Parts: sequence; structure tokens; C-alpha cells
Amino acid sequence: MTTNEKTLDGVRAQLGGVIQGKAEAIELVLVGLLAGGHVLVEDVPGVGKTTLSKALARAFAVRFSRVQFTPDLLPADIVGSRVLDPRQGTFTFHEGPIFTHVLLADEINRASPRTQSALLEAMSEAQVTIDGETHRLPRPFFVIATQNPHEFAGTYPLPEAQLDRFLLRLGLGYPAPEAELAMLYARQQRDPLEGLGAVATEDQLLALQAAVREVEVKEPVGRYLQALVASTRGHREVQLGVSPRGALALFRAAQARALLQGRGFATPGDVQALAIPVLAHRLQLTAEARYGGRGADAVILELVRGLRVPL
Repeated sequence: MTTNEKTLDGVRAQLGGVIQGKAEAIELVLVGLLAGGHVLVEDVPGVGKTTLSKALARAFAVRFSRVQFTPDLLPADIVGSRVLDPRQGTFTFHEGPIFTHVLLADEINRASPRTQSALLEAMSEAQVTIDGETHRLPRPFFVIATQNPHEFAGTYPLPEAQLDRFLLRLGLGYPAPEAELAMLYARQQRDPLEGLGAVATEDQLLALQAAVREVEVKEPVGRYLQALVASTRGHREVQLGVSPRGALALFRAAQARALLQGRGFATPGDVQALAIPVLAHRLQLTAEARYGGRGADAVILELVRGLRVPL
């Protein structure tokens, strides 16, 4: 077993100890982290989104910040601002909570579009600009944004162009009965987060992210991936297909999944497994499809099933 495999197994064990029965969701979050992207979690309150974010930061011994998005939240509340020092007569930049390694942007759709844009710009550029001065964000920088898909009163839904900035979208869902029972007894005496220690370091995380770029993607797999993305642009039920940014996201996610599974090469199976979480939120369906009850997940699944898999 390689060093990377031992590290990832340790991280999985730590996360699985606080989020029972959600191995697939944990794997997707790790894909987003190792691929250098960001993750959007859509689910109801109380299923473990905050716990998962904190556990992830502790497992890698990196800094964690949480911002509760509200309608009155301003961009400066996230990125920071320049503050006047009356004694010196100069302005000093005070960093906002975005200057961290793992940022939980809770209920991102409750903030105004202006505040959402400030965060999404930082996600894209890994930097913020205040009064013409650029400040680089720490590396690694990983955002887990959440939104409740069932409560829309007083919210500002993210438009497709901003959803495109997230590498993948997922939901945790309710736990299975046995997993929920295990969770109840695990928290009988104390919160499992209290005893959670680091199993990796910041440098090891950066090394894993670098290792993802070295995973081989042979040309037939690359052509298969590109054909899948291109098929979204001509589908009868799709008004806006996947952009080249989406194709790159799927490419990088497939590399990350291969590394997580201990392989030095990506396969069509990696592309298929990640097609829905990476591509579905980037589609804009036609009005007929939406009113007919069709979802983006169903369209992606149809395209995957209809595309010939290379040997």
C-alpha cells in the first residue's frame, strides 16, 4: 500500500466515524477536495453537512471557517476590508473568514447576488481584490457551500453561470435506519468530533492534489468524456449544455476518483460514476422538460446509457 493510499484510508476512517453510512457522499467530497474544486451540498438541515466539513478540516489539520449566509451579509463580511488606524493615519487590511483552508458557506442562497458573487469570484481566482490590492487566498482553499432545496422563501437561487463554478453537487440524504441508530449511540456520551484527530497534514493534502494531475487519462477515455459533454449540447430537452469548464471539471474529477481508488489511470467507469454529480447542475433544461417533470439527472443518465463505452 502506497503512502497516498494509507493517508486516504485514514481520512475515510475519520470521516466515516462521524458521518455513518455515507461512504459515497464522503468519496464525492474527497473528489472535490483533491481535484482542487468546490462542492455544493443541497439537502435539508440536520443531516451532517457542518459535521462533515469540520471533520474534513480536522482530518487534514487545516484551518476551518463557517459563514452563515443571510440577506444582510455584505461582501466585506466574507473577504475582509481595509480599516483606518487613527494613530498611524493609515489603512490596514483585515482578512475576512474566507482566508482559510476549508470554508463552509452555509445556506449560500440566502445572501444577496452581490455577496454570492464575491465568494464565487474568490473560488474561481483563489484571490480577492480590495481597493485595487490583490490578496492571495491560502492553499489549499476548499469551499463547501450548502443550500436547502425545499425552502425558497427569501432566497436568491444561484444562476447557472454561478452553479458552473462548483466542481460537483451532491446531497447527503437521510441515513439508513442502522446508520442512524449507530449515530445515536455514538453521540450518547459525547460528540465524536471532540476526539477527532489529524491523520494527515496540509503538505500531504497539497501533495495529493498534485498527484491527481499526474493520473493518466488515455485518449480513448478523454474522447469518451468529451463526447458525453458534447452530447448535452444537442439534446432535445437541454436549452443550455455543459461548458468547456464543465468538461475540465469532469476530467479532473475522474483523475481524483482514480487516485482515491488507488489507480494511476482513469477509466470510463470514473467518468460514468461522476457524470451526474459533476454535470447535472450545469444543465439548463427546456421549459417543456421542466414542466414535464424531467430532471437534469435523468437526462445525464440517458446520455450515459446511450453512449458507446471505449474498450
